[in-house]
Amino acid sequence: MQLKIMPKKKRLSAGRVPLILFLCQMISALEVPLDPKLLEDLVQPPTITQQSPKDYIIDPRENIVIQCEAKGKPPPSFSWTRNGTHFDIDKDPLVTMKPGSGTLIINIMSEGKAETYEGVYQCTARNERGAAISNNIVIRPSRSPLWTKEKLEPMILRNGQPLVLPCRPPIGLPPPIIFWMDNSFQRLPQSERVSQGLNGDLYFSNVLPEDTREDYICYARFNHTQTIQQKQPISVKVISAKSSRERPPTFLTPEGNASNKEELRGNVLSLECIAEGLPTPIIYWIKEDGILPINRTFYRNFKKTLQIIHVSEADSGNYQCIAKNALGAIHHTISVTVKAAPYWIMAPQNLVLSPGEDGTLICRANGNPKPRISWLTNGVPVEIAPDDPSRKIDGDTIIFSNVQERSSAVYQCNASNEYGYLLANAFVNVLAEPPRILTSANTLYQVIANRPALLDCAFFGSPLPTIEWFKGAKGSALHEDIYVLHENGTLEIPVAQKDSTGTYTCVARNKLGMAKNDVHLEIKDPTRIIKQPEYAIVQRGSTVSFECKVKHDQTLVPTVMWLKDNGELPSDERFTVDKEQLVVADVSDDDGGTYTCVANTTLDSVSASAVLSVVAPTPTPAPIYDVPNPPFDLELTNQLDKSVQLSWTPGNDNNSPITKFIIEYEDTMHQAGLWHYQAEVSGTQTTAQLKLSPYVNYSFRVMAVNGIGRSLPSQASEQYLTKAAEPDTNPTAVEGLGSEPDNLVITWKPLNGFESNGPGLQYKVSWRQKDGDDEWTSVFVANVSKYIVSGTPTFVPYLIKVQALNDAGFAPEPAVVMGHSGEDLPMVAPGNVRVNVVNSTLAEVHWDPVPLKSIRGHLQGYRIYYWKAQNSSKRNRRHIEKKILTFQGSKTHGMLPGLEPFSHYTLNVRVVNGKGEGPASPDKVFNTPEGVPSAPSSLKIVNPTLDSLTLEWDPPSHPNGILTEYTLKYQPINSTHELGPLVDLKIPANKTRWTLKNLNVSTRYKFYFYAQTSAGSGSQITEEAVTTVDEVQAVNPRISNLTAAAAETYANLSWEYEGPEHVNFYVEYGVAGSKEEWKKEIVNGSRSFFGLKGLMPGTAYKVRVGAEGDSGFVSSEDVFETGPAMASRQVDIATQGWFIGLMCAVALLILILLIVCFIRRNKGGKYPVKEKEDAHADPEIQPMKEDDGTFGEYSDAEDHKPLKKGSRTPSDRTVKKEDSDDSLVDYGEGVNGQFNEDGSFIGQYSGKKEKEPAEGNESSEAPSPVNAMNSFV
Repeated sequence: MQLKIMPKKKRLSAGRVPLILFLCQMISALEVPLDPKLLEDLVQPPTITQQSPKDYIIDPRENIVIQCEAKGKPPPSFSWTRNGTHFDIDKDPLVTMKPGSGTLIINIMSEGKAETYEGVYQCTARNERGAAISNNIVIRPSRSPLWTKEKLEPMILRNGQPLVLPCRPPIGLPPPIIFWMDNSFQRLPQSERVSQGLNGDLYFSNVLPEDTREDYICYARFNHTQTIQQKQPISVKVISAKSSRERPPTFLTPEGNASNKEELRGNVLSLECIAEGLPTPIIYWIKEDGILPINRTFYRNFKKTLQIIHVSEADSGNYQCIAKNALGAIHHTISVTVKAAPYWIMAPQNLVLSPGEDGTLICRANGNPKPRISWLTNGVPVEIAPDDPSRKIDGDTIIFSNVQERSSAVYQCNASNEYGYLLANAFVNVLAEPPRILTSANTLYQVIANRPALLDCAFFGSPLPTIEWFKGAKGSALHEDIYVLHENGTLEIPVAQKDSTGTYTCVARNKLGMAKNDVHLEIKDPTRIIKQPEYAIVQRGSTVSFECKVKHDQTLVPTVMWLKDNGELPSDERFTVDKEQLVVADVSDDDGGTYTCVANTTLDSVSASAVLSVVAPTPTPAPIYDVPNPPFDLELTNQLDKSVQLSWTPGNDNNSPITKFIIEYEDTMHQAGLWHYQAEVSGTQTTAQLKLSPYVNYSFRVMAVNGIGRSLPSQASEQYLTKAAEPDTNPTAVEGLGSEPDNLVITWKPLNGFESNGPGLQYKVSWRQKDGDDEWTSVFVANVSKYIVSGTPTFVPYLIKVQALNDAGFAPEPAVVMGHSGEDLPMVAPGNVRVNVVNSTLAEVHWDPVPLKSIRGHLQGYRIYYWKAQNSSKRNRRHIEKKILTFQGSKTHGMLPGLEPFSHYTLNVRVVNGKGEGPASPDKVFNTPEGVPSAPSSLKIVNPTLDSLTLEWDPPSHPNGILTEYTLKYQPINSTHELGPLVDLKIPANKTRWTLKNLNVSTRYKFYFYAQTSAGSGSQITEEAVTTVDEVQAVNPRISNLTAAAAETYANLSWEYEGPEHVNFYVEYGVAGSKEEWKKEIVNGSRSFFGLKGLMPGTAYKVRVGAEGDSGFVSSEDVFETGPAMASRQVDIATQGWFIGLMCAVALLILILLIVCFIRRNKGGKYPVKEKEDAHADPEIQPMKEDDGTFGEYSDAEDHKPLKKGSRTPSDRTVKKEDSDDSLVDYGEGVNGQFNEDGSFIGQYSGKKEKEPAEGNESSEAPSPVNAMNSFV
């Protein structure tokens, strides 16, 4: 039995002994499952489950309810404080406490005032195990005061003047919602000219005569008390003037050129700029030295208000609002600072410990400013609480060691700063409980064959129990390969088979006792649709039927339902459903669509679909439907600097109405012949006003679109050249990287001709050191994409900006980016290199980091060079190969996998930056211990006699240590392929030949042979042989290597045959898992291949091959699965696997013949033996098992490929293992091999090197873990 620990999940391999699966959970604290039966008698400290909000605004017209609910065992008692002192509720007749709860009800509806009970309240829930406390709950009654009476004089203004109507609502709790309406309770219209500010005032950028009215009324709505207060109406009269004098913008709010704004993290940041001017200004927003967050930025109030939701510290900075009209522009800078009330990084969690165990409570919070952490125990500051020897406080952590039952308590963590506080309760509950199994006894699980089966065993105990699983009442032996045990005790059978049926026993043990539970598993056959509905084309008015024949497990009851277009069938008597078919009578056009048969059982569901097409002859020729004819007569009018009007005449719509027109343009100056999308308009329009860019030679064309498709383009319009202007944008992708240690290469993506906006495109390139006081250095360059600054210091940060300009002027001020001057090679090698040999194939390396200043560049990581010492014979014929592993970033340790056991290694470490490697550390030498050997290189049975067989073998190609002995196991096989008793024989390590005597006459034997070192047993090699009837016959005929290549409805079979010639073969096959008799097909002649036809798609089949005659024999069975049902398609023979294999075999045969001919012509020549030895491919890295101290973290994608049954065996009965190079090239390529911090491999090996042979075994990969957490509520 083997236990292999995977992340969050245990994978177990079952041998020939009773299955006992152990769950070893190494955790410091227990978690109590949510099981009511368990909680009934489990002692538990109090936990606050519900409480009123910290800031609790109440309605003074209703009773006050202050919530405080808690749970615990025994049930907790409750008490309250008010304003820091004990609140005796028995002395106040208006205050009562809800039975079984700590919730207070203050009856102020009959008598009393809400103001009397304003204050800060706190609830305490207490039992024998500790005390939990609530937040400080601040009780305040809501207020909705009346507006102060005031006399408002009428406002008289001239047309075009600015105006601000003040609201100034009364201060309420909470603050009211402000809106403006007239006497008819109609909201006043708002626009870019007229809008309401955040303070409630109504702003006019300029007034118009239609603004004259006497009922401008500001309303304040107090939601808490559901009341609305109104201000006295304001009268405004606008006097018309002959002409209003235009003026540039000025800000109505905020005042001045700059202001400050502070906001808390997580809130909504609202910034407002309202300007006056004539014409009405437009508002724009930018963030200096940054961009506005795309998904969190919103504009309100006609872009006068900028809002950023979920604001964080990164949103601090300077924001600029720009007001602009035709006469000018002004800007205002708002400096935003984001502070933060405390927020949790890690809130303390409840601890359930057993006596003598250790644990920790961690309370981590952040904020701006940094919050202060303080601890309380049972509501009392820990500094004045009773001392507990098992408790040690270290800042934000409480460490418990060797706890006892008296250590049980409730701890409170308080994190506070000037903007608020956080309070969290977490209890420590010390329990000593024997194991309990919470899963119901004798639970029956039913699972469909070949699907996963999950058998539950929920458990609890303190200390944490270990879990064991057995199958059968007496722990009967299991022969399945893999089981998976989850941390919550659940046993998973990844692929359940029929023989998985049975009773499984779960046993939980700890030092206080034991508990067990039986569950039962039944495996059911899958439901299949063996006769599927077929595609049908019928004429209108006829009848059509669809068949759906279902095969299912006899113990399950299926239900069959029909769907049309994934919905229910129409409620129409023309649709009739029988047992296995759907009939539709008097078919109409609406009946066309997809019909689906769905077969459901309680365990699975399958479906199959078919399409019904309804056709009918048309009595008259159908009208011709086609795409529209292209538009014509394109004309340009109203030609302005940045706009033009395009008109056209539509072409014929060809019996399908035109839905829209698509307009495209060509820039004949910059991109002649390339058409771009410009705009699209509805199909009823024949003109469009088009916006244009500067310095573009435009030509337009139009396409019409209807329900059929898009027309051909129209003829191009006349050309129109717009005037030049300064660039609108600057180059993008600006970077600064050095190519040499003393330079800075500034690159950017230049503007294209369309973006240049005019002739004479240039760039102003500016730079300065980031950490210095130097002024900007600037140069003007032509239309290029690179500039090199020479004479810079090595690897220094620089600020860079690139601005576009042309003959018309400069683009807007560009953004500043940061770059670095060139890197140089690191100067210092890593020090203090240590090696820890984990096992025979894995080592862990540690080193000290180098000083950052010595890196002289971007730290890429650390690179380990390591190599194996060669013996003298190998050193003569090849150089020492060095392997390289790179660990990214600042990691100071890494794992070396794939080492050869029993070997001598040397390594050194180097730091790597963008320029290259630094000097190597001093060489470090280490040795790997012995490992298990590879399989013997060959096994051959010679000299068969009546009662003896002689075995000859070659030692393992990779002994991986000193061989101690060989193990030979063998057993007889009868004519029905049943195995007899197994004989175990030990053979000295210095032997390569062994004779077995006194065997049965004319009997086939199967041999299992493997070598051993002190580390354990290696991989085995198998062979079969027969004792002869006389001295001539060597082996009986046999069929081996049966393989199947399956498609949808057929399969190609092939096999290998050894024995007399002129044998007639036959093929037997049937549905896998079915009890039906085998179907038999005769093979024409003595061929070793055959094609099965007429198979059902998506079905698993079993197959075997036999020989006709008295000495009949059959091969072992093979299982294959046909492909899923698909629409009929033509098969390209060139893509078929059997055809490709056949062609490869022919090519290989021709190549061998050519080589033989060449050798015969060149007898006496030298042969490149070394090249032949080096031609072997890499093996896959063997997964390492826990019992031999190795790991199973390294796997390959090839692990999941299915294995072929059988193996090709030469006629001389010799089996050879394939040699392969000992290389980890399978991990990847280059020097970018990387490891995670835990040593798991994420990178790749590299380096050109000579390879040495090594044994490889297939590996397997663990499935994803199932997170199974038990929580205490």
